[in-house]
Amino acid sequence: MTSGVDHSKMANAIRALAMDAVEQAKAGHPGLPMGAADVATVLFSRFLKFDAADPKWPDRDRFVLSAGHGSMLLYALLYLTGNATMTIEQIKRFRQLGSLTPGHPENVITPGVETTTGPLGQGVACAVGMALAERLLAAEFTAELVDHFTYVLCSDGDLMEGISHEAIALAGHLKLSKLIFLYDDNGISIDGPLTLTDSVDQVARFKAHGWNAVQIDGHDPEAIAAAITTAQRSDRPTLIACKTTIGFGAPKKAGTSKAHGEPLGAEELAGAKKALGWTYGPFEIPDDILAAWRAVGKRGEGAHAAWRQRFEAANAPSRAEFQRRVIDRKLPLGLADKLVAFKQKLAADAPTVATRKASEMVLETLVAEVPELLLGSADLTPSNNTRTKDLREVRPGDFAGRYIHYGIRELGMAAAMNGLTVHGGFVPAGGTFMCFSDYARPAMRVAALSHAHAIYVMTHDSIGLGEDGPTHQPVEHLAALRAMPNMRVLRPADAVETLECWQIALERDSGPTVLALSRQNLPPLRTTAGADNRCAAGAYELVAAEGPAQVTLFASGSEVSIAIATHKLLTARSIRTRVVSVPSLDALLAATETVRAGIIGTAKVKVAIEAAVRFGWDAVIGHDGIFIGMHTFGASAPAKDLYPHFGITAEAAADAVRARLEGR
Repeated sequence: MTSGVDHSKMANAIRALAMDAVEQAKAGHPGLPMGAADVATVLFSRFLKFDAADPKWPDRDRFVLSAGHGSMLLYALLYLTGNATMTIEQIKRFRQLGSLTPGHPENVITPGVETTTGPLGQGVACAVGMALAERLLAAEFTAELVDHFTYVLCSDGDLMEGISHEAIALAGHLKLSKLIFLYDDNGISIDGPLTLTDSVDQVARFKAHGWNAVQIDGHDPEAIAAAITTAQRSDRPTLIACKTTIGFGAPKKAGTSKAHGEPLGAEELAGAKKALGWTYGPFEIPDDILAAWRAVGKRGEGAHAAWRQRFEAANAPSRAEFQRRVIDRKLPLGLADKLVAFKQKLAADAPTVATRKASEMVLETLVAEVPELLLGSADLTPSNNTRTKDLREVRPGDFAGRYIHYGIRELGMAAAMNGLTVHGGFVPAGGTFMCFSDYARPAMRVAALSHAHAIYVMTHDSIGLGEDGPTHQPVEHLAALRAMPNMRVLRPADAVETLECWQIALERDSGPTVLALSRQNLPPLRTTAGADNRCAAGAYELVAAEGPAQVTLFASGSEVSIAIATHKLLTARSIRTRVVSVPSLDALLAATETVRAGIIGTAKVKVAIEAAVRFGWDAVIGHDGIFIGMHTFGASAPAKDLYPHFGITAEAAADAVRARLEGR
């Protein structure tokens, strides 16, 4: 097949490394790598366009192991094909602290891993975003620079997860023809045979979603190759259901759940190697087999060199833009100056608008200046205000637009956004209601783990949305999102802060950002604006006290105006009060102790005002601080009635302060 080494020996090299690594780690999942080794061998040796010497080559094919529990399949492939960082020592350190071989693949740890997977279904949906990114970039930069496939190895579990419905429906609708799923159809889950819980005809299901779908023998190399060849020529995405045996070769555990998530054991491992004709020691790959695999890793060198020539021959503006966006991933030069100019205009105009509307105003400027900004919404475009004037839509077969209608698929949207950003070339921003972050949260967590540069435009951020009631009014969501590591949550108080928060979100390329925006109109609070971004520290003094402060009022978003009104009431009674706007509580708490202490100050009485739960605020106001906010779910009524009903008013805050100062 390759250098005189037949297919079975190359596939067995994957199986052997997986068995040995799991056995040595005393943990892991040998079954999938053993069962899917034939599929992976055919894909990598005959079809996948990649160059092991440069895992970041922009026009490489993408391979996503959605069934991330089978991570040793991917690590074995990286080692065998010659990825420079994936040494045999890393294979031996599978699942050990500090290794490049964690239990589930993580793109920020292991070069050659395209995206973080493990939570089932996430890789499937992320790959939809990758395939969409490829089509969008090809429409912009032509197939001379962008022309590659996205392949996904998925499992029964991936396709049982609800996110798979959202993902494959979107991919089928958009006709993402360069997306190919290789389904490891082994009929086994952790609990036992799949028939315990599922009887879905996946081939029929995918066809119903507008895909091509076929079933083949996943241990027949020629059947696998023929199916991939047909899929590459399709005008629709393709599912290839590869019927396999989990734990292929294991004498007692093959085809059972015992092969799924535990080491085979010494006796079973020895029996498997005997059955496979593998006579070599632990972690030993014979020279001829390793050489054959290393040749696979070099097979794409010619395609890579040809692409490089086309790139150098491209017209200078196109080449420079591709370099900036796709390779360097840098924002346009001069953007900061243009944002400062627009911020100064907003400060002068002082509009009384909802921050969701202020966001739309900011986007009118950003869309013109940041071509990689890709907007969209989960069927809430008029409410999220995410579509600017004349912004062209992405439609089936037409990828020249910059606005995506994701449909009522919050989780699928968030996961596709992960794919769009890890692919390169785009900063996706997707909108929904803040309350529905619960639907999107699993993909948002993967984004935080993956350091994905995604922006979530979450409007209707409090009881201020009014009549829709507690089913749609978020009260615990801000705290829940702030609790997520590497997730930045920004809740601006007016138009100027909204612009500064958008700037933070665009410049923060080490992780995702939530913009929590109001439905209700808010008064302008910042009527002057300099070049500095005051929101960047997470909090800042908006109104100073007249002398040493007795009271500090902390607030975010729509409640900052309540804090300002409280300040007026207290000042009228000669109570020295300062107001601190806190657009990002999590950023404030992440600041150095010196910076944090300087912002929090030393006032005797500290008050937090936010139309959400208290959780998180004690780090600022102390356990004995005063909290004006939510303690229950909301209610259905106009916003103007809800704030007094729940005691979130300037009068309530001022009364609480006076009572504390008077010792009542």
